[in-house]
Amino acid sequence: MTRFELNILGCGSATSSLRHQPSCQVLNIRDNLFMIDCGEGAQLEMRRMKLKFSRLGHIFISHLHGDHCFGLPGLLSTLALLGNTGSVTVHIFEDGARMLQQAMDYFCRERPYELRFDIITTRSAVIYEDDAITVSTFPLRHRVPAVGFVFAEKPKLRHINGEAAKAHDVPLYALNSLRQGQDYVTPEGIIVPNADLTTDPDPSISYAYCSDTTPSARVRKAIAGVDWLYHESTYGDECAVKARKRFHSTAREAAEAAREAGAKRLILGHYSKRYLDETPLLEQAREVFPDTMLGNEGMTIDLNNIIINKD
Repeated sequence: MTRFELNILGCGSATSSLRHQPSCQVLNIRDNLFMIDCGEGAQLEMRRMKLKFSRLGHIFISHLHGDHCFGLPGLLSTLALLGNTGSVTVHIFEDGARMLQQAMDYFCRERPYELRFDIITTRSAVIYEDDAITVSTFPLRHRVPAVGFVFAEKPKLRHINGEAAKAHDVPLYALNSLRQGQDYVTPEGIIVPNADLTTDPDPSISYAYCSDTTPSARVRKAIAGVDWLYHESTYGDECAVKARKRFHSTAREAAEAAREAGAKRLILGHYSKRYLDETPLLEQAREVFPDTMLGNEGMTIDLNNIIINKD
């Protein structure tokens, strides 16, 4: 299977604590790194998790609250000091691009890499695409304009059945067509069905990131059917009123979003500093959606593995 890993660098909320770092994640997709949000300390967590700075090409910022973007100037400056070349694209709201450009022009004018900005809005859109994945935005409900992201693998190639291909004397030049689902036509004009020569491709995985947001039907619609869902769970049941006032979600509401969206797995995060133990949040979520886990700093999750762990 191709690599599709989630690295959690930070899963705390706005107020700093000694237990959690501000929001930041890095997806490793076929050895290319995609960062989601960039709170303070992101570059230090990258070093702790041994993530290669040279492989980071895209940074996606969900909204312009400090705990989701204050780490950007430092990280981008470090990339320059390390001599990174090529380009780094920051997908961000227009106000954020303007402020970040000013900061970088003041503190780090000379950069060996090209700093690019892709201006996003709260409209749903595909904002990135390559041969392997698409990245889409969708609007969240928060106190400032905010978006979630869906990273979706494209359909993968079929697997060649070596013995069957050998038995039908399939030439090497025809193997790529078989992987793409085409039948094989022998020199005599006989059609050999693709299903006789190949096996099904590996499943294509999807991952959705929802932070920060209050419960929303349009969010649930946007993430329908995802394999993995990271959803903010800032508070427990006892703070439901506070969560609503601050446009955040409880762990139970995150679980309801996962259940109604038909997600396979749920990862909780963006915890309030009031909690010294997130176990009650996990228990509340699992009452609604059993296939839930707590996110934590330093955690690496193989998203190809969607086997449910009941422990």
